[in-house]
Amino acid sequence: MACGFDILGFALRSDGDNSTTSGPGDVVTAREPGSGSEARGPVRIAAIAGDEGRLPLQPERNTAAVAATALIEAEAPDASVNLEIEKRMPLESGLGSSAASAVAAVVAVDALLGLDLPPAALLRYALAGEVLASGGAHADNLAPSLLGGLVLVRSLDPEPDVVALPVPERLTCALARPHTQVNTRESRARLDRHLPLGRAVTQWGNAAALVASLYRNDLELLSRSLVDVVAEPVRGPNVPGFHEAKKAAIHAGALGCSLSGSGPALFALCDGLDRGREVATAMATALEDAVGVDCDRLVSPLPAPGARVIDSGDETQGD
Repeated sequence: MACGFDILGFALRSDGDNSTTSGPGDVVTAREPGSGSEARGPVRIAAIAGDEGRLPLQPERNTAAVAATALIEAEAPDASVNLEIEKRMPLESGLGSSAASAVAAVVAVDALLGLDLPPAALLRYALAGEVLASGGAHADNLAPSLLGGLVLVRSLDPEPDVVALPVPERLTCALARPHTQVNTRESRARLDRHLPLGRAVTQWGNAAALVASLYRNDLELLSRSLVDVVAEPVRGPNVPGFHEAKKAAIHAGALGCSLSGSGPALFALCDGLDRGREVATAMATALEDAVGVDCDRLVSPLPAPGARVIDSGDETQGD
């Protein structure tokens, strides 16, 4: 979330959805192995759909399976499960696709085994999958995927410490995603490991003011604060059309705009759904003109829900 790099994130839902239950997300089905199933460790991936054959079936290389394995080994070492993964989020999009799968897996396995684990434990186990995907321990995607809303990840050590933040009325996210990919692990490797003190202080000031703006319901302060001087200057030039789309978002009335994760998706925060639709269209058009590829758009009222169990009779799913 711009100046909230690695510590601030929010969940998304569909434009105008009053049920607060639908939106972008993955579905993971957890089942007990059949009586004749061959033992293959605590987690076996039975099937993956929607990934165009890109994701590995080997449990040790799959974010959902790694997260589920961490949970089972710690909480139910005698258990074993089969996972079926339905990818509904685009890979390498900057939208937290790997986090969505990891969270859905731990929620599904927790429900299947009847463990009723607290959110902090589920988050800790899901983190194992995110480390595999990105090479770093960060929960700014995992926490909102699990809990919903807009959250601050204060710390992960020794236990996850996540703070739910208030959301100003009418705050809306406009999202545009070009049909290109950015590898998260490679993108993180390009970031500066040593920051000049002045730049660090600027980032701290923006992050603190952004949190203050949420509590004060102050969209003008939010607009001034939604500035990233750490990750965006490094990542932005590697996303074709980023600068053009950001200019278009601001011109269309966005409060602020930045990369979503590593990109290539961009997000903008807006005052109201109508403005959000205008901004999403402006960003998508600018990206399509600059890059020459199709571009998806989404307008999400905030706050939005996180993971949930879908009761489907003989199967338990985490979405």
